[in-house]
Amino acid sequence: MSNPAAVWITGLGTVGAWGAGREGLRACLAESRAPLSPLAECGALGAPGQPAGQRLPPAVRWAGRVDPAVLRPWLSPAAARRMSVPSRFAVVAARLAAADAGLPFPTDAESPVPGAESKTAIFVATSFGPSSVTEGLLEQILLQGPEAASPFLFSESVANAPAAQIARLSGAQGPNLTFTARQAGPLAALCQAAGEIRRGRSPRALAGAVDEVTPLLQTLLDRFRALAPTEDPDVPPVARPFDRRRRGFLTGEGATVLVLEAAASALARGARPLATWLGGGGAFDPSARASGWGRGGAALGRALRRGLERAGIDRASIDLVVANASGARGGDRVEAALLRAAWDGDVLPPVVAPRGVTGELAGSPLPAALLALEGAVFGATPGFTEEDPELGLIPHRGGPFPRPVRRVLLTAPAVGGGFGWAVLEAGASR
Repeated sequence: MSNPAAVWITGLGTVGAWGAGREGLRACLAESRAPLSPLAECGALGAPGQPAGQRLPPAVRWAGRVDPAVLRPWLSPAAARRMSVPSRFAVVAARLAAADAGLPFPTDAESPVPGAESKTAIFVATSFGPSSVTEGLLEQILLQGPEAASPFLFSESVANAPAAQIARLSGAQGPNLTFTARQAGPLAALCQAAGEIRRGRSPRALAGAVDEVTPLLQTLLDRFRALAPTEDPDVPPVARPFDRRRRGFLTGEGATVLVLEAAASALARGARPLATWLGGGGAFDPSARASGWGRGGAALGRALRRGLERAGIDRASIDLVVANASGARGGDRVEAALLRAAWDGDVLPPVVAPRGVTGELAGSPLPAALLALEGAVFGATPGFTEEDPELGLIPHRGGPFPRPVRRVLLTAPAVGGGFGWAVLEAGASR
Protein backbone atom coordinates (compact mmCIF):
# COMPACT_ATOMS: atom_id res chain seq x y z
CA MET A 1 0.00 0.00 0.00
CA SER A 2 1.21 3.52 -0.78
CA ASN A 3 1.64 5.97 2.05
CA PRO A 4 -0.95 8.76 1.50
CA ALA A 5 1.19 11.15 3.58
CA ALA A 6 4.19 10.72 1.27
CA VAL A 7 5.47 13.32 -1.17
CA TRP A 8 5.56 12.11 -4.75
CA ILE A 9 7.39 13.47 -7.77
CA THR A 10 4.88 13.08 -10.59
CA GLY A 11 6.40 15.14 -13.40
CA LEU A 12 9.81 15.92 -14.90
CA GLY A 13 10.59 18.65 -17.41
CA THR A 14 14.12 19.36 -18.55
CA VAL A 15 15.70 21.59 -21.20
CA GLY A 16 19.38 21.69 -22.15
CA ALA A 17 21.88 21.31 -24.94
CA TRP A 18 20.42 17.80 -25.40
CA GLY A 19 17.04 19.30 -26.37
CA ALA A 20 13.68 19.54 -24.64
CA GLY A 21 12.70 16.45 -22.68
CA ARG A 22 14.38 13.54 -20.95
CA GLU A 23 15.21 11.33 -23.93
CA GLY A 24 18.01 13.49 -25.29
CA LEU A 25 19.58 13.67 -21.84
CA ARG A 26 19.21 9.92 -21.40
CA ALA A 27 21.18 9.38 -24.63
CA CYS A 28 23.95 11.81 -23.63
CA LEU A 29 24.36 10.15 -20.23
CA ALA A 30 24.49 6.69 -21.79
CA GLU A 31 27.12 7.83 -24.30
CA SER A 32 29.07 9.99 -21.80
CA ARG A 33 28.72 12.74 -24.38
CA ALA A 34 28.84 16.40 -23.39
CA PRO A 35 26.83 18.23 -26.11
CA LEU A 36 29.07 21.29 -26.38
CA SER A 37 29.10 23.89 -29.14
CA PRO A 38 30.90 27.20 -29.77
CA LEU A 39 29.25 30.24 -28.23
CA ALA A 40 26.85 31.64 -30.78
CA GLU A 41 27.64 35.32 -30.18
CA CYS A 42 30.43 37.44 -28.78
CA GLY A 43 28.29 40.01 -26.99
CA ALA A 44 30.33 42.76 -25.33
CA LEU A 45 33.57 40.81 -25.77
CA GLY A 46 33.90 41.03 -29.55
CA ALA A 47 33.35 43.61 -32.26
CA PRO A 48 30.03 43.54 -34.14
CA GLY A 49 29.93 41.11 -37.01
CA GLN A 50 32.72 38.87 -35.80
CA PRO A 51 32.36 35.11 -36.37
CA ALA A 52 31.04 33.16 -33.41
CA GLY A 53 33.61 32.81 -30.65
CA GLN A 54 36.54 34.11 -32.73
CA ARG A 55 38.03 36.30 -30.00
CA LEU A 56 37.21 33.99 -27.11
CA PRO A 57 39.96 31.91 -25.46
CA PRO A 58 39.71 28.17 -26.19
CA ALA A 59 38.23 27.11 -22.84
CA VAL A 60 35.77 30.02 -22.88
CA ARG A 61 34.54 29.29 -26.37
CA TRP A 62 32.80 25.99 -25.59
CA ALA A 63 29.55 25.49 -23.67
CA GLY A 64 26.37 23.46 -23.72
CA ARG A 65 23.90 25.79 -25.44
CA VAL A 66 20.15 25.39 -25.86
CA ASP A 67 18.93 25.53 -29.45
CA PRO A 68 16.06 28.08 -29.40
CA ALA A 69 14.19 25.92 -31.92
CA VAL A 70 13.50 23.24 -29.28
CA LEU A 71 11.54 25.78 -27.22
CA ARG A 72 9.10 26.82 -29.94
CA PRO A 73 6.61 23.95 -29.57
CA TRP A 74 6.21 24.99 -25.93
CA LEU A 75 6.63 28.77 -26.10
CA SER A 76 5.47 31.09 -28.86
CA PRO A 77 7.95 33.63 -30.32
CA ALA A 78 5.69 36.49 -29.20
CA ALA A 79 5.72 35.28 -25.59
CA ALA A 80 9.46 34.53 -25.72
CA ARG A 81 10.25 38.10 -26.75
CA ARG A 82 8.86 39.33 -23.44
CA MET A 83 11.13 37.05 -21.38
CA SER A 84 14.78 36.70 -20.50
CA VAL A 85 16.56 33.58 -21.70
CA PRO A 86 16.37 31.85 -18.27
CA SER A 87 12.64 32.65 -18.05
CA ARG A 88 12.11 30.94 -21.41
CA PHE A 89 13.98 27.86 -20.25
CA ALA A 90 12.09 27.73 -16.94
CA VAL A 91 8.63 28.15 -18.50
CA VAL A 92 9.27 25.43 -21.08
CA ALA A 93 10.62 23.06 -18.41
CA ALA A 94 7.55 23.76 -16.27
CA ARG A 95 5.22 23.03 -19.19
CA LEU A 96 7.07 19.79 -19.92
CA ALA A 97 6.81 18.80 -16.24
CA ALA A 98 3.10 19.60 -16.10
CA ALA A 99 2.45 17.56 -19.25
CA ASP A 100 4.47 14.67 -17.81
CA ALA A 101 2.38 14.81 -14.63
CA GLY A 102 -0.92 15.01 -16.54
CA LEU A 103 -1.65 18.51 -15.25
CA PRO A 104 -3.02 21.52 -17.12
CA PHE A 105 -0.80 24.47 -17.98
CA PRO A 106 -2.38 27.30 -20.00
CA THR A 107 -1.01 28.04 -23.45
CA ASP A 108 0.38 31.48 -24.29
CA ALA A 109 -3.01 32.43 -25.76
CA GLU A 110 -4.96 31.39 -22.65
CA SER A 111 -5.48 33.21 -19.38
CA PRO A 112 -5.02 31.20 -16.16
CA VAL A 113 -8.34 30.23 -14.58
CA PRO A 114 -8.38 30.36 -10.75
CA GLY A 115 -8.77 26.91 -9.26
CA ALA A 116 -6.71 24.17 -7.68
CA GLU A 117 -3.60 25.41 -9.49
CA SER A 118 -3.76 28.72 -7.65
CA LYS A 119 -2.34 27.11 -4.49
CA THR A 120 0.68 25.64 -6.26
CA ALA A 121 4.03 26.69 -4.77
CA ILE A 122 7.10 27.46 -6.89
CA PHE A 123 10.74 27.06 -5.82
CA VAL A 124 13.50 27.74 -8.34
CA ALA A 125 17.27 27.83 -7.91
CA THR A 126 19.72 29.83 -10.03
CA SER A 127 23.44 30.46 -9.76
CA PHE A 128 23.80 33.59 -11.89
CA GLY A 129 20.27 34.66 -12.87
CA PRO A 130 19.44 36.40 -16.17
CA SER A 131 23.02 37.29 -17.10
CA SER A 132 22.42 38.53 -20.65
CA VAL A 133 19.54 40.82 -19.67
CA THR A 134 21.53 42.24 -16.76
CA GLU A 135 24.48 42.86 -19.08
CA GLY A 136 22.23 44.65 -21.57
CA LEU A 137 20.67 46.80 -18.86
CA LEU A 138 24.06 47.84 -17.50
CA GLU A 139 25.29 48.68 -21.00
CA GLN A 140 22.30 51.00 -21.47
CA ILE A 141 22.90 52.73 -18.14
CA LEU A 142 26.67 53.07 -18.49
CA LEU A 143 26.84 53.99 -22.18
CA GLN A 144 23.65 56.03 -22.65
CA GLY A 145 22.74 57.16 -19.15
CA PRO A 146 20.13 56.05 -16.60
CA GLU A 147 17.28 57.56 -18.63
CA ALA A 148 17.95 54.98 -21.36
CA ALA A 149 17.35 52.00 -19.06
CA SER A 150 14.58 49.77 -20.39
CA PRO A 151 11.80 48.98 -17.90
CA PHE A 152 11.41 45.61 -19.62
CA LEU A 153 15.06 44.73 -19.10
CA PHE A 154 14.88 45.79 -15.48
CA SER A 155 11.89 43.57 -14.74
CA GLU A 156 13.68 40.54 -16.20
CA SER A 157 17.12 41.28 -14.72
CA VAL A 158 16.30 39.96 -11.25
CA ALA A 159 17.05 36.39 -10.17
CA ASN A 160 13.42 35.56 -9.39
CA ALA A 161 12.10 36.50 -12.85
CA PRO A 162 11.92 32.84 -14.07
CA ALA A 163 9.88 31.75 -11.04
CA ALA A 164 7.62 34.78 -11.48
CA GLN A 165 7.03 33.96 -15.15
CA ILE A 166 6.07 30.38 -14.29
CA ALA A 167 3.58 31.70 -11.73
CA ARG A 168 2.18 34.33 -14.11
CA LEU A 169 1.55 31.89 -16.93
CA SER A 170 0.34 28.94 -14.84
CA GLY A 171 -1.82 30.92 -12.41
CA ALA A 172 0.08 29.61 -9.37
CA GLN A 173 -0.49 31.88 -6.38
CA GLY A 174 1.16 29.81 -3.66
CA PRO A 175 4.54 30.57 -2.06
CA ASN A 176 7.16 31.61 -4.61
CA LEU A 177 10.84 31.52 -3.67
CA THR A 178 14.12 31.71 -5.58
CA PHE A 179 17.34 30.22 -4.18
CA THR A 180 20.79 31.59 -5.02
CA ALA A 181 22.84 28.97 -3.17
CA ARG A 182 25.03 28.01 -6.14
CA GLN A 183 25.51 24.25 -6.50
CA ALA A 184 23.37 23.52 -3.41
CA GLY A 185 20.43 25.56 -4.71
CA PRO A 186 18.57 22.85 -6.67
CA LEU A 187 18.45 20.49 -3.69
CA ALA A 188 17.43 23.37 -1.41
CA ALA A 189 14.53 24.09 -3.78
CA LEU A 190 13.56 20.39 -3.84
CA CYS A 191 13.64 20.04 -0.05
CA GLN A 192 11.71 23.28 0.45
CA ALA A 193 9.02 22.07 -1.95
CA ALA A 194 8.74 18.70 -0.20
CA GLY A 195 8.55 20.39 3.20
CA GLU A 196 5.84 22.74 1.95
CA ILE A 197 3.71 19.77 0.96
CA ARG A 198 4.42 17.73 4.10
CA ARG A 199 3.35 20.63 6.28
CA GLY A 200 0.10 20.91 4.35
CA ARG A 201 0.79 24.47 3.20
CA SER A 202 0.48 23.57 -0.49
CA PRO A 203 -1.02 20.54 -2.23
CA ARG A 204 1.44 20.79 -5.09
CA ALA A 205 4.77 22.45 -5.88
CA LEU A 206 7.05 23.06 -8.84
CA ALA A 207 10.74 22.86 -7.94
CA GLY A 208 13.85 23.10 -10.07
CA ALA A 209 16.79 25.11 -11.34
CA VAL A 210 17.68 27.34 -14.29
CA ASP A 211 20.72 29.16 -15.69
CA GLU A 212 22.06 30.51 -18.96
CA VAL A 213 25.56 30.77 -20.46
CA THR A 214 26.92 34.03 -21.90
CA PRO A 215 30.37 35.00 -23.24
CA LEU A 216 30.87 37.45 -20.38
CA LEU A 217 29.97 34.86 -17.74
CA GLN A 218 32.28 32.33 -19.40
CA THR A 219 35.13 34.84 -19.38
CA LEU A 220 34.63 35.68 -15.71
CA LEU A 221 34.64 31.99 -14.79
CA ASP A 222 37.82 31.57 -16.80
CA ARG A 223 39.43 34.44 -14.87
CA PHE A 224 38.82 32.38 -11.72
CA ARG A 225 40.44 29.41 -13.52
CA ALA A 226 37.22 27.49 -13.02
CA LEU A 227 36.71 26.15 -16.56
CA ALA A 228 38.15 22.90 -17.90
CA PRO A 229 41.06 23.85 -20.17
CA THR A 230 41.71 23.02 -23.80
CA GLU A 231 44.65 24.18 -25.89
CA ASP A 232 42.97 23.86 -29.28
CA PRO A 233 40.04 26.24 -29.88
CA ASP A 234 38.50 23.67 -32.24
CA VAL A 235 38.60 20.83 -29.69
CA PRO A 236 35.99 20.89 -26.88
CA PRO A 237 37.34 20.60 -23.33
CA VAL A 238 36.66 17.55 -21.18
CA ALA A 239 35.58 17.62 -17.55
CA ARG A 240 37.24 14.97 -15.39
CA PRO A 241 35.10 14.49 -12.27
CA PHE A 242 37.10 12.89 -9.43
CA ASP A 243 40.11 12.32 -11.73
CA ARG A 244 43.61 13.19 -10.52
CA ARG A 245 44.13 15.44 -13.58
CA ARG A 246 40.90 17.40 -13.23
CA ARG A 247 41.38 21.14 -13.71
CA GLY A 248 37.93 22.65 -14.07
CA PHE A 249 34.33 22.19 -15.16
CA LEU A 250 32.22 22.61 -18.26
CA THR A 251 29.27 24.97 -18.45
CA GLY A 252 25.87 24.17 -19.88
CA GLU A 253 22.67 26.17 -19.79
CA GLY A 254 19.16 24.91 -19.30
CA ALA A 255 16.43 24.24 -16.76
CA THR A 256 14.82 21.39 -14.89
CA VAL A 257 11.42 21.52 -13.16
CA LEU A 258 9.83 18.77 -11.08
CA VAL A 259 6.18 18.45 -10.03
CA LEU A 260 5.79 17.41 -6.38
CA GLU A 261 2.44 16.43 -4.88
CA ALA A 262 0.95 14.98 -1.77
CA ALA A 263 0.47 11.29 -2.49
CA ALA A 264 -3.19 11.42 -1.43
CA SER A 265 -4.12 14.11 -3.94
CA ALA A 266 -2.01 12.50 -6.65
CA LEU A 267 -3.76 9.17 -6.06
CA ALA A 268 -7.13 10.89 -6.21
CA ARG A 269 -6.48 12.09 -9.75
CA GLY A 270 -4.86 8.81 -10.85
CA ALA A 271 -1.33 10.14 -11.16
CA ARG A 272 1.69 7.84 -11.24
CA PRO A 273 4.76 8.55 -9.11
CA LEU A 274 8.14 8.87 -10.79
CA ALA A 275 9.75 8.88 -7.34
CA THR A 276 9.01 9.36 -3.66
CA TRP A 277 10.89 11.98 -1.66
CA LEU A 278 12.21 10.22 1.45
CA GLY A 279 14.15 13.04 3.09
CA GLY A 280 16.70 15.77 2.64
CA GLY A 281 18.51 18.58 4.34
CA GLY A 282 21.63 20.69 4.40
CA ALA A 283 24.68 21.81 6.31
CA PHE A 284 27.37 24.49 6.12
CA ASP A 285 31.15 24.43 5.89
CA PRO A 286 32.47 27.52 7.72
CA SER A 287 36.00 26.97 6.35
CA ALA A 288 34.89 27.95 2.83
CA ARG A 289 35.56 31.37 1.37
CA ALA A 290 32.68 33.33 -0.12
CA SER A 291 33.82 32.43 -3.65
CA GLY A 292 35.76 29.24 -2.96
CA TRP A 293 35.74 25.75 -1.53
CA GLY A 294 36.50 24.84 2.05
CA ARG A 295 38.17 21.88 3.72
CA GLY A 296 35.21 20.72 5.80
CA GLY A 297 34.16 17.73 3.72
CA ALA A 298 34.46 15.29 6.63
CA ALA A 299 32.24 17.48 8.84
CA LEU A 300 29.66 17.71 6.06
CA GLY A 301 29.76 13.94 5.72
CA ARG A 302 29.06 13.47 9.43
CA ALA A 303 26.15 15.90 9.12
CA LEU A 304 24.84 13.86 6.18
CA ARG A 305 25.11 10.63 8.19
CA ARG A 306 23.14 12.15 11.06
CA GLY A 307 20.54 13.47 8.63
CA LEU A 308 20.04 10.04 7.09
CA GLU A 309 19.64 8.53 10.54
CA ARG A 310 17.02 11.12 11.54
CA ALA A 311 15.11 10.38 8.35
CA GLY A 312 15.22 6.64 9.08
CA ILE A 313 17.22 5.92 5.93
CA ASP A 314 19.72 3.07 6.14
CA ARG A 315 22.87 3.85 4.16
CA ALA A 316 22.99 0.22 3.04
CA SER A 317 19.65 0.72 1.26
CA ILE A 318 21.07 3.41 -1.06
CA ASP A 319 21.83 1.94 -4.47
CA LEU A 320 23.40 4.96 -6.16
CA VAL A 321 24.92 8.34 -5.35
CA VAL A 322 24.30 11.14 -7.86
CA ALA A 323 27.15 13.49 -7.04
CA ASN A 324 27.57 17.14 -7.86
CA ALA A 325 31.21 16.58 -8.88
CA SER A 326 32.09 18.50 -12.03
CA GLY A 327 35.87 18.44 -12.36
CA ALA A 328 36.47 21.39 -10.02
CA ARG A 329 39.55 20.57 -7.96
CA GLY A 330 38.22 21.87 -4.66
CA GLY A 331 34.62 20.85 -5.17
CA ASP A 332 35.40 17.24 -6.03
CA ARG A 333 37.76 17.06 -3.04
CA VAL A 334 35.02 18.23 -0.66
CA GLU A 335 32.46 15.82 -2.11
CA ALA A 336 34.76 12.80 -1.97
CA ALA A 337 35.64 13.59 1.65
CA LEU A 338 32.01 13.98 2.70
CA LEU A 339 30.98 10.71 1.06
CA ARG A 340 33.83 8.81 2.69
CA ALA A 341 32.93 10.31 6.07
CA ALA A 342 29.22 9.56 5.63
CA TRP A 343 29.94 5.89 4.94
CA ASP A 344 32.58 5.78 7.68
CA GLY A 345 34.67 2.96 6.25
CA ASP A 346 31.81 1.02 4.68
CA VAL A 347 31.77 0.38 0.93
CA LEU A 348 30.22 3.23 -1.03
CA PRO A 349 27.49 2.50 -3.56
CA PRO A 350 28.26 3.41 -7.18
CA VAL A 351 28.81 7.15 -7.72
CA VAL A 352 27.88 8.97 -10.93
CA ALA A 353 28.76 12.56 -11.84
CA PRO A 354 26.31 13.77 -14.52
CA ARG A 355 27.74 17.30 -14.53
CA GLY A 356 30.61 15.90 -16.55
CA VAL A 357 28.01 15.57 -19.32
CA THR A 358 25.50 18.36 -18.64
CA GLY A 359 27.93 21.02 -17.47
CA GLU A 360 27.98 23.01 -14.27
CA LEU A 361 24.82 25.06 -14.79
CA ALA A 362 22.39 22.96 -16.81
CA GLY A 363 19.43 21.96 -14.73
CA SER A 364 21.42 20.27 -11.94
CA PRO A 365 21.66 16.48 -11.34
CA LEU A 366 17.92 16.25 -10.59
CA PRO A 367 16.90 14.76 -13.96
CA ALA A 368 19.83 12.32 -13.88
CA ALA A 369 18.62 10.95 -10.53
CA LEU A 370 15.10 10.38 -11.86
CA LEU A 371 16.45 8.75 -15.01
CA ALA A 372 18.53 6.40 -12.86
CA LEU A 373 15.37 5.40 -10.98
CA GLU A 374 13.72 4.72 -14.35
CA GLY A 375 16.51 2.29 -15.21
CA ALA A 376 18.70 4.50 -17.43
CA VAL A 377 22.19 3.22 -18.23
CA PHE A 378 25.06 5.59 -17.49
CA GLY A 379 28.26 5.57 -19.52
CA ALA A 380 31.72 5.92 -18.03
CA THR A 381 32.45 9.08 -16.06
CA PRO A 382 33.79 11.56 -18.66
CA GLY A 383 37.56 11.95 -18.57
CA PHE A 384 38.13 9.66 -15.60
CA THR A 385 41.26 7.59 -16.23
CA GLU A 386 43.40 7.97 -13.10
CA GLU A 387 42.36 7.69 -9.46
CA ASP A 388 43.29 10.60 -7.21
CA PRO A 389 44.86 9.13 -4.04
CA GLU A 390 43.76 12.21 -2.09
CA LEU A 391 40.12 11.53 -2.93
CA GLY A 392 40.03 7.76 -2.53
CA LEU A 393 36.96 7.51 -4.75
CA ILE A 394 36.47 5.80 -8.11
CA PRO A 395 33.27 6.90 -9.91
CA HIS A 396 31.11 4.75 -12.17
CA ARG A 397 33.06 3.11 -15.00
CA GLY A 398 30.01 2.66 -17.22
CA GLY A 399 27.44 -0.03 -17.90
CA PRO A 400 24.77 -1.56 -15.64
CA PHE A 401 24.90 -0.96 -11.91
CA PRO A 402 25.55 -3.91 -9.55
CA ARG A 403 21.91 -3.96 -8.45
CA PRO A 404 18.67 -2.32 -9.57
CA VAL A 405 18.48 1.32 -8.54
CA ARG A 406 15.61 1.77 -6.09
CA ARG A 407 17.05 4.50 -3.87
CA VAL A 408 19.25 7.41 -4.95
CA LEU A 409 21.17 9.86 -2.78
CA LEU A 410 21.88 13.28 -4.28
CA THR A 411 24.71 15.34 -2.76
CA ALA A 412 25.65 18.93 -3.57
CA PRO A 413 28.43 20.82 -1.78
CA ALA A 414 28.66 24.41 -2.98
CA VAL A 415 31.12 27.24 -3.37
CA GLY A 416 30.82 29.39 -0.25
CA GLY A 417 30.22 26.46 2.09
CA GLY A 418 26.63 25.43 1.44
CA PHE A 419 25.63 21.78 1.20
CA GLY A 420 22.41 19.98 0.30
CA TRP A 421 21.33 16.36 0.11
CA ALA A 422 18.18 14.42 -0.71
CA VAL A 423 17.09 10.79 -1.07
CA LEU A 424 14.58 9.65 -3.68
CA GLU A 425 12.97 6.23 -4.04
CA ALA A 426 11.60 4.74 -7.23
CA GLY A 427 7.82 4.82 -7.61
CA ALA A 428 5.62 4.79 -4.51
CA SER A 429 7.06 4.20 -1.06
CA ARG A 430 5.90 1.00 0.64
